[in-house]
Amino acid sequence: MTDMEKKVMIRLCAKIVADTDLYETDKEVQNLIDWVCLSEQIKENNNTIRNLTGEYKKIELDCREGVRAQLERMKELCKERNSLYEKQNDLKGQKWKIEKSLER
Repeated sequence: MTDMEKKVMIRLCAKIVADTDLYETDKEVQNLIDWVCLSEQIKENNNTIRNLTGEYKKIELDCREGVRAQLERMKELCKERNSLYEKQNDLKGQKWKIEKSLER
């Protein structure tokens, strides 16, 4: 049965139920209608979940790439900083030597 055929059948059943008191008087009719309504809600929720998951996956990849780039930049900054610390220590050593020679 195609989707269009299903929609027509559901609309026909809804029309019959709306014009009669079958929903209130027949428990099987009530259960069948409730089942169809719940099934439709489940389908809609699944579609929404799929859409949200797809959107999440698109965003997640960009976020991960952004984080990787930031981590690489942080590594570069740390290397620069460490290099400057080494230079500072060398300069302090040279300064200390000059100060010692001036004290004589």
